[in-house]
Amino acid sequence: MSPGPRVETTIAGVRAWRAQHTNVGLVPTMGALHGGHVRLLRQARHESDVVAVSVFVNPTQFGPNEDFSRYPRPLEADLRILSQERADLVFLPSVEEIYQPGSDTVVLPGRLARRLEGRTRPGHFRGVATVVAKLFGIVCPDRAYFGEKDGQQLRVVKALVRDLCLPVTVVPVPTAREPDGLALSSRNIYLSSEERRAATVLWRALQAAERLWERGERRAEALRSAMRSLIETEPLASVDYVSVADPETLRELRRAEGDAFVSLAVRIGTVRLIDNLLLNSDEHPVTGEQ
Repeated sequence: MSPGPRVETTIAGVRAWRAQHTNVGLVPTMGALHGGHVRLLRQARHESDVVAVSVFVNPTQFGPNEDFSRYPRPLEADLRILSQERADLVFLPSVEEIYQPGSDTVVLPGRLARRLEGRTRPGHFRGVATVVAKLFGIVCPDRAYFGEKDGQQLRVVKALVRDLCLPVTVVPVPTAREPDGLALSSRNIYLSSEERRAATVLWRALQAAERLWERGERRAEALRSAMRSLIETEPLASVDYVSVADPETLRELRRAEGDAFVSLAVRIGTVRLIDNLLLNSDEHPVTGEQ
């Protein structure tokens, strides 16, 4: 039986481990692992000689009224999953190890980070970009694996790697979903049974926009309106935003003639959930003017 992954809590320990290995895949997480993380781990395992996983609830990406203090931290369960999935290294740093005394350098991402989540959660992507840059500098992975559920985060990280010339390949991994379509998320644990049922409205709203688009609707506001209208039928749901945007720039579209990144943020009770899908124009060419 495998002895389980090596656990390191210090930067020095990770660097000593890294010096002994090549072809390293990194899966950055905030813990509370679920099937979506397992999908990341398995792809990393398939493509890498060794797999490193960071488990760090990053305080700088939480706003003042967000859930940092109550964010789930089931470490024993996480370590069991990581052992089952044959992770080689788990980096489990303290906040003080990542943000050492006197540290005041941050990474300010550009325009991508000011839209959607960036507009409703000021400073969030500064925290994400800073901690990802730190993790890349500590682990020096060849590849890093990120889920497509956090579609804007994925794009911000890709821009970070491109703009800072970092020697890391960012690998996107498709969103893992429950049978009823709900995207797997560590925050789903907060949902009551009634809220869990209501949370399917996110995927149903995305599907409603997709069906319209597949029938030839290209007016972006019509797609947004369809999503809003469906969400408003769910009493426990309130819309933060719905978006039909250019997949590269995340600018809102007037017409979705090419590919479109459709995303939303919805509160189910007090729990804020996000989801998205990509409308692919190559698969569904327009068949009639709308």
